[in-house]
Amino acid sequence: MLNNDILQALKGYAEKLEQPVTLVLQNGDHDKRDELVDFLEKFTSVSDQLRFEQRDTGGALRSPLSFALEAGGEPTGIVFSGIPGGHEFNSLVLAVLQSGGVALKLDDTIQTLLRRVSEPLHFEVFVSLSCHNCPDVVQAVNQFALLNSHISSEMIDGGLYPELIEARNIQGVPAVFLNGKPFANGKIDTAALLDKLVSLYPQLTEAGAGEARQQLPLQDVTVIGGGPAGVAAAIYAARKGLAVTVVADRIGGQVKDTMGIENLISVPKTTGPELSGALLAHLNEYEVTLKEHLRVDSIEPGEIKRLTLSSGEQIETRTLIVATGAKWRELGVPGEKENIGNGVAYCPHCDGPFFKGKDVAVIGGGNSGIEAALDLAGIVKSVTVFEFLPELKADRVLVQQAEARDNITLLTNVAAQEILSDGGKVNAIAYKNRATGEAQQRELAGVFVQIGLVPNSGFLKGLVDMTPHGEVMVNERGETSAEGIYACGDVTTVPYKQIVVAMGEGAKAALSAFDYLLKQPDPASAINATSEAA
Repeated sequence: MLNNDILQALKGYAEKLEQPVTLVLQNGDHDKRDELVDFLEKFTSVSDQLRFEQRDTGGALRSPLSFALEAGGEPTGIVFSGIPGGHEFNSLVLAVLQSGGVALKLDDTIQTLLRRVSEPLHFEVFVSLSCHNCPDVVQAVNQFALLNSHISSEMIDGGLYPELIEARNIQGVPAVFLNGKPFANGKIDTAALLDKLVSLYPQLTEAGAGEARQQLPLQDVTVIGGGPAGVAAAIYAARKGLAVTVVADRIGGQVKDTMGIENLISVPKTTGPELSGALLAHLNEYEVTLKEHLRVDSIEPGEIKRLTLSSGEQIETRTLIVATGAKWRELGVPGEKENIGNGVAYCPHCDGPFFKGKDVAVIGGGNSGIEAALDLAGIVKSVTVFEFLPELKADRVLVQQAEARDNITLLTNVAAQEILSDGGKVNAIAYKNRATGEAQQRELAGVFVQIGLVPNSGFLKGLVDMTPHGEVMVNERGETSAEGIYACGDVTTVPYKQIVVAMGEGAKAALSAFDYLLKQPDPASAINATSEAA
């Protein structure tokens, strides 16, 4: 698992350690233990600052496949139960580096909020090593643990703990438990984790109500959203010498969940995570204030707009660019919400392995639906695609591939009515033949919903004009119905929701905001200093 190239890379990373980090493995026997011991011995061999110990932890760790991180001789609260290979290897590397003194990737406001926790919080994150969404959750709660001794975190490889998976009734990852109770299921980002935490413990934000809320000076441009459109807008605005802030739940947005990207012109092939990293790297080339893992709760319009963030912090800005993108559309039938994580899923890459050898359904006959069916066909026993319209909407080349698979069944002109479950697990789907009206039912173990996206625009209600579907209405300059407020990307009425289109729209919105600011001079604004210097 750890070849020479990886070990050399680790050696370079380990040079950043400011204090020793010890990986402590619980004593005991397990048929996978020798593999884990070999892994940890090689991992810690790259630096004198890394140590490996096997000891009896007095029941503090779950099993002989559990190891804890200690920094400077003190526990960090971070535990890995399993062999963190695959996508979780990066989680281990980051945990070690951050335990050893490398700066955390959390906004100062978030760090202050988490330091207010005063009671024990133990996070358990059940993962699959093939899940590309799981590391984000593991890495987030690991940082939580490093910030506060009251918080602890544990990554659990579900494949090595089948009895625990059965006992917790888990059918999808990541599955997060807090103090032994379900906390979050499925794809979830740091911002959503914080939202859930604050909803359970509102005192975390209330405790800081007396602190200074407005930490930034007046901004020329504030961009909400960190996807291709938002990053493009921020870069174009920053290049004009403006004071720019980006507020985003995560850099990359929906793109980060896309595994294959082959239509970004000049880049023959990339992945969502790679592109997200490139977006962040490009953004960091400019003096842009980044407020990541935060959301905008409310906006007060006016010549100066006032934004209130999920942390309670406020930002005042002369212009606003909305680039919040879209999220997976829910099916909206009985049994869907109730069974998320127990048979209902939205990410075939993450949750497909849990249905190995079982019958599943994919709802949606567009490109995403057929691609999901093709991905799942190599894992599950059978896939049934349900399409509401009389014909599939996917590209013909994808449909032909699906038709060639013996274990894919394509049903058109059918409407899902209800997702059924028994004992807390999905066991069937009820649907109707739209041509005949006949009610039917198909037994299966999982339902993957792939019916498109819905704009992330709820927080704008009453502020700008939107379509009945929630898309922000913009003109050819990216202007909304509200003065000084612009929008771009998948959240808008602009057709063709494509990365390259979103980037162009983001650039256009920033240029429009710049033109607006030129006509609205303000001595306190950075734009005037730029203009005078020119």
